[in-house]
Amino acid sequence: MITTPIEQLASLRVGTVEYISPDRIEVQLDIESPDSVALNTGMPRSFPRINGYLMIPVDLGFVVGQVSWITIQRSPYPKRSGFQDFGLIDLPFPLRKMELQPVGTLVATEDGYKFKRGLETFPSVGDIVILPMEDQLRSIIESGDNRRVYIGNSPLVGNAKVMIDPDRLFGRHLAVLGNTGSGKSCSVAGLIRWSLESAREKLVDSAKPVNSRFIVLDPNGEYSKAFVDKQEANIYMVNVENGDGKKQLEVPLWFWNTDEWCGFTKASPKTHRTTIVHALKSVKSGIVFEELSKQRELANYVRTIIDTIEVNKAAGNPWGRFPFPKNFHQSVEKWVSGIVSDEDYSGELKDAIQAFETKANELINARSGTYPHYDYTRAEVDSLITLLKEVYAKAGGKEEEFLPTDEDSPIPFTGENFIRSIEANAEILNTTDYIVTLMPRIKTLLTDVRVKKVIDNETLKLSEWLGNYIGADNKESLTIIDLSLLPSDVTSIVTAVIARMVFEAQQRYLRLNKQCLPTVLVMEEAHYFVKRYNDDAENTGPTTQCCKVFEKIAREGRKFGLGLVLSSQRPSELSSTVLSQCNSFLLHRISNDRDQELVHRLLPDNMRGILREMPSLPSQYAVLLGWASELPIMVKMRTLPKNQCPQSDDPDYWDVWTGLKECKIDWGKIADEWQNKKDDMPTE
Repeated sequence: MITTPIEQLASLRVGTVEYISPDRIEVQLDIESPDSVALNTGMPRSFPRINGYLMIPVDLGFVVGQVSWITIQRSPYPKRSGFQDFGLIDLPFPLRKMELQPVGTLVATEDGYKFKRGLETFPSVGDIVILPMEDQLRSIIESGDNRRVYIGNSPLVGNAKVMIDPDRLFGRHLAVLGNTGSGKSCSVAGLIRWSLESAREKLVDSAKPVNSRFIVLDPNGEYSKAFVDKQEANIYMVNVENGDGKKQLEVPLWFWNTDEWCGFTKASPKTHRTTIVHALKSVKSGIVFEELSKQRELANYVRTIIDTIEVNKAAGNPWGRFPFPKNFHQSVEKWVSGIVSDEDYSGELKDAIQAFETKANELINARSGTYPHYDYTRAEVDSLITLLKEVYAKAGGKEEEFLPTDEDSPIPFTGENFIRSIEANAEILNTTDYIVTLMPRIKTLLTDVRVKKVIDNETLKLSEWLGNYIGADNKESLTIIDLSLLPSDVTSIVTAVIARMVFEAQQRYLRLNKQCLPTVLVMEEAHYFVKRYNDDAENTGPTTQCCKVFEKIAREGRKFGLGLVLSSQRPSELSSTVLSQCNSFLLHRISNDRDQELVHRLLPDNMRGILREMPSLPSQYAVLLGWASELPIMVKMRTLPKNQCPQSDDPDYWDVWTGLKECKIDWGKIADEWQNKKDDMPTE
């Protein structure tokens, strides 16, 4: 019977420290130490396996070491004396050794034990190495404060519960990485569900719902099945016909900012972008480019010219370096020819037009000749603006329409008017020849029936969209956005718009309420949308623009209460900016060499031993490391019922081949849906 602490330590002893350095401790195991199960500790205890834990008593408590390797050292000559055969000769006896990586210190407290990273005191050569008890193991794994959400068990430490702090997990961004079939989608779905369940159990007022906000961007349509049992879940899909509990996804084109329009159209920054900016300013300022009275049409035209001159003036183009003054001069010539009196105009309007023409022709003639000087003075430019504003006023224009309008503000407009605005502004800016490649892309987008319901909604209220997608006041909000039926050339931009709108909404909430609104944005298959790009590229496509949005969220989202969860099977393809901002990682099986190399760089050298198991991890097992965990921990994630798992099962080839599972084929139905044919349409 154990009666003293010394006797207790002796019963747990397994070896002696033989070598020590700041990052490595070598241990010589005792001859009598167990091979697999220790029976002399009061109860059967498993001998530590690779990545398990052992302890070394020191003055402040116990140094905790993680097992990195175990070996047997053999030799033809005796390693120790005293092991003799009938007292005649010394026999060779194999020695067992292991290496420990020091990871932290375990200190006894009034409430038990507390683990903390780092070592204040190192052990010495000759110190004993002991097995940790159950309560000590739990203290190592369950270390840290506010461990509120139970996510799984650790197989390396007696299946101790692994609890996480959601503030740490979601507040500093999380990356869930692993090969297809390794269980990462189930882990993401589980983290959401288990977090909500834990919060529901700890509600201050049980009569109120959990005030949570999760937004899942799902490009493969896996998560709608996983949360179909949750009544509070809002599932948005493309082209919803019969309802089925799902709602129509709406991301109107007036949500899109300049960068997103330029990304979608692959606009050139030198020619196309200026036209798009002016077109957006025009339509969001209320200018309607459609069949109007001649006077009102002239007013819209003149107002656009005034905006253009103001932009050139701010840039200093009329008096800047060549060829900017010449380009401005040519624009003035074009504007004069475009502002022509009509017999239907009022006398005041005709006089205003005549005054502008006189002044403009005076300035044009002053810059004629063999070697003209094209520079305009500030006073000359201001005189043109004054005369144009007079024409604008006499044509029925309102002064309040000149208030500055941000081209990126979500102000409703129609697609048809946007096209007319581009054409009108291109004519004014003298860029008509350059928009030949731009217009087909926009027109194709607006006429595509696959996305028409998604982008074409001028009557949608911004406040309603924010309430539906991010969450209303005191409401448990879980938004699943199924992007699987969107055309590939639109998916990245729609994803970028949704993510940016959520981010900017968070910014404005903080500014108005002086506190952040905790929200989690989940990006499944992140390698498609957060993909590395060439920063030197002149034209940025939709994928690049989408990645830039997520980079901004990764850098700044935390201070606005927006947490990011990325799920990917190819971490080596992810943006290094986004990945570097993820402070917690949940690593499932990763087999690719490049991906493994990247993941290994996430940990210090002395902690990489546990990552060597990644290529052989079974499904459902993962390594949790980073800000959410004091130590890298092997976790067997909790099992979700089949009806709560994302729809990502492997195909049942054998069952289909052998007839155990029936797959009926109706390609006609699929073709009709693909070609947008309705059932009531006549067939040939």
